[in-house]
Amino acid sequence: MPRGASALLTLAWVIGACLLGSGAPRAEEPRLQRWEIASTPALELRDLSGQLHALTDYRGHVTLVNFWATWCEFCKDEVASMAKLQRQLAGRPFTILLVNYGEARGKVSAYAKQLSVDVRVLLDPDQDAARAWRVRVVPSSFLVDPQGTVRYRAIGNLDWGNEESVRTVRALLP
Repeated sequence: MPRGASALLTLAWVIGACLLGSGAPRAEEPRLQRWEIASTPALELRDLSGQLHALTDYRGHVTLVNFWATWCEFCKDEVASMAKLQRQLAGRPFTILLVNYGEARGKVSAYAKQLSVDVRVLLDPDQDAARAWRVRVVPSSFLVDPQGTVRYRAIGNLDWGNEESVRTVRALLP
């Protein structure tokens, strides 16, 4: 077969596979996955007013640690679903810590005022916490049990108001 015909045949096969592949499996929606690392990374950061917060301050609570950025549209959607989860768990020992991924305090503060959720916004200006928590994508979230151990993680925009997420968080509550 001539060389050009072989390339054309290969291209036709690829296009056909793409057209026929509409029923092919798609990437899964982000979901909670068990945390497989033995230890929980330290987390000690300042909030927008300069107050220091450590993960150890939240022992006795299920804590949702979320790494996000103002430029991330998926992060904005995820914060809205966290607000829904927070309303469902009102009065329970549940805390959300939003850890900003390396942006300036002024920019984060202006953005945080637009959020419709009452959460602690922490600053990670040098991304040291993000490295310790092995964050490579925002949003990335971690569920920490009341003893201070990371139990689950989610990479990407997770719907925190869905049944599976709510059930998982409730199971961790004391």
